[in-house]
Formats: sequence, structure tokens, C-alpha cells
Amino acid sequence: MDRRTFLKTSVAAAAAGAVAMPHVARAQGGPIRIGLMAPLTGVVAAGGREMVDGFNMYWEEHGNEVAGRKVEVIVEDDAANPDTALQKARRLVEQANVSMLFGNLLANTGLAVANYVKGNGMPYFIPIIAADDLTQRNRIKNVIRVAGYTASQFPRPLADWALKQGYKKVATISQDYTFGHEQCGGFCQTFTEGGGKVLGQFWHPLNTSDFSPYLGQLANLGADVVFAMETGADATRLMQQYANFGLKGQIPLIGAMNMTDQSVIRTMGDEVDGVVVAAHFAEGSPAPVTQSFVAAYGKKFGKLPSLYGFSMYSGAMWVDEALKSIKGNAEDRDAFLASVMKTDLTGSPLGQTVKMDDYGNPIYDVHIRKVVKNKDGKYWNEPIANYPNVSQFWKYDPVTYMKQPPYSRDFQGIKKS
Repeated sequence: MDRRTFLKTSVAAAAAGAVAMPHVARAQGGPIRIGLMAPLTGVVAAGGREMVDGFNMYWEEHGNEVAGRKVEVIVEDDAANPDTALQKARRLVEQANVSMLFGNLLANTGLAVANYVKGNGMPYFIPIIAADDLTQRNRIKNVIRVAGYTASQFPRPLADWALKQGYKKVATISQDYTFGHEQCGGFCQTFTEGGGKVLGQFWHPLNTSDFSPYLGQLANLGADVVFAMETGADATRLMQQYANFGLKGQIPLIGAMNMTDQSVIRTMGDEVDGVVVAAHFAEGSPAPVTQSFVAAYGKKFGKLPSLYGFSMYSGAMWVDEALKSIKGNAEDRDAFLASVMKTDLTGSPLGQTVKMDDYGNPIYDVHIRKVVKNKDGKYWNEPIANYPNVSQFWKYDPVTYMKQPPYSRDFQGIKKS
């Protein structure tokens, strides 16, 4: 099978092998085609593969159909490149004649696709892309975060939890790009408004191999706790070097959910033990629906589910429920988008009912979760506290909140003492 054939799959056929499709109108009652974009090559290809796995798993469990219509998923590799993502989105919309676009992993690819669909009204669903302003200052009506979240959303309850543990002084370390700026901003603003103090912030390039210069400075600041925003290989290296540097037993390490995602910790050892993050999903939750999903995912793929697989599975569920309520009429974009916004997601692996806010972003019960070993001796994330109904705007009035600048290296929302 050649690479092009591999990258175009149809869930309905449960096999690869799409052919070029003409740009023709489809009568309602024919198959609903979903264009799924994920990075199947490049530095985040492992996460991209899990995105496709989780999405396809849901539709396979539900007979590859909704409201009596077959569902066909056409997969394209965005190669973690915004230019490629834009090219593939155009191909899916203008040639494959899809009814909606789904996915992308990196923010720059998602922003490229969002800018494209802004001009044509194509429904675009982003369970992974977390750039704050896509559902805030620069909202696009047809771009909705089904089963997704904003970058700054979950660090806020973590900051509140940290204050309640008696931590008063924090230092942060993060990858130096928008996702890191926004996660650190959400944490720092909440932490300082609650009376805490930020002693220092350290920003490093993506794919940093040696963290020792940063760790040396962190060790000497006098912080009660360190907040880290790391993804992928950087998360692995930071936690390993944090332990090797002797900081693990000295300064508690907390962080953004991606740092202890299964895509990171499933191959790691004791250096991850006890790390605390905040997230809407915890594979170690005792909720029966969560454990049922974890077991099914493990049986199918031989591993615990990551954020990527879980989010795409739940995103498919959200759209499935919305389509059922309009009898599968995906061609009526206005009705379809309105149905997605009105749908309350129940029965998902989260074990909670999730509602959409007025800006196209979900409101979650958020877990404070801790990395511990499960009964099989594998590390996973187990809830230790819960914050109900966490909005992307936290406790702020949305209109007032959006008057402040977006988070960046220069603006972290830090309240001056």
C-alpha cells in the first residue's frame, strides 16, 4: 500500500484506499463525509496516529453511521505544517466534498485551517487545538471546540488548588510559544490574584535537550512550587532532568495536562511519580464510564488512552449526538452548527455532562490529578480534587475579560503586589 493510499481512509469501509472524488453535490441520505486532518508524519506523528485511532474507534463502535446515513472518514496528513494543512483542507472541501472538517494537532495548523473556513462557512471541529482566541477575541462561528478546551482554562483551577496547599511562591518554566504563554498566563493570573507571587519565569525553545541551566536557576529562587508547561519530548526530558538534578524531592512539580499525558508518561519511570496537573480527563478516574472506555481502548490498541485518542473519540460522540437531533442533515450547515452548540454531551468517557458556552468552548468539571501507579504497575493520572463547571473565562465576566490583552511573554496577567 503506498503512502497516499494509506493516508486516505474510509471508516465505512474500515480500510484505506480512497480515490479522487469529484466536487459534486450530494443528496441528503447519501454518506456523510468527514475530513479528518492529523499529523501522521513529522515530530508529533505519534499523537496524530492516536487522534485517528480514537476518532475511528468511536464510529466503528457505532456501525459507521448516524441517523441512518453511512459515515465516511477521509484522513489527510497535515505533516504538522500550516501550509500543508491548508492544502489538505482545500482538497477535502473542494474535491472530496466533505460535510465537515475535524482535527489538526498543532495550533499553527489549526489557525491556518480556521482562517480558510472563515471564508466558506465549512463546519470545523477542533478537539485538540487550544489557541484561546479561536473561541474568544477572534471567534469564528463555524469553528467549534467539540470536546476541546482553551490553553488557559485548566491551569486556573490548578493555581487555586496550589494556593490551598499553602504554596505562596511559584516559578514557571515553559516552551516558548503561544500554547505555553497561554497556559502559564492562566496559572499566573489566578495565582497572583489569589495572593501568590511569581518569582521568575523561564522560556525555552521547543526541543530543548539540556534543561540544566534552567534547573539551576529554579533551584536558587526560593519557590514553594514549580509550574511547568511541556509537551512531547520536552516533557519527558524536563521531568527526567528535574529528578536527576535533585529537585524532585525538594520543590513540588505541578503543570499543564500535556506534561503527564499518557503519550508522555507511558514509557517513563519513577521520575513522574507524584506530579500534579489539572485536566478534564483522568484515565485513573474510578467513574465506571471512564474505566469502560479505558478498558476498551486498551483492548483495541494495547495501551492507556492519551489526550489525543480520548478527545477525538469524544469529539466524534458530540457531533454524532448533534446530527441525530437534526436527522442527519449535515448539509444544512446553520442547523448543524446550532445543534452542536445546543447539544449537551452525556455518556462520554468523562463521566460528566458537558455543555457548550456561548463562544463555542465546553464547560467542564476539572480534575486535579496526580500521577500514581495503578494495579497493573503502570503510571496513570488519578483524580485527587475536583472543580465543577470550569469555563474558559474562569470566574470573570467574558466581555470584561476579553478587553485584557491575549497572554504572551509580555503579558501574563500577573497582579502586582
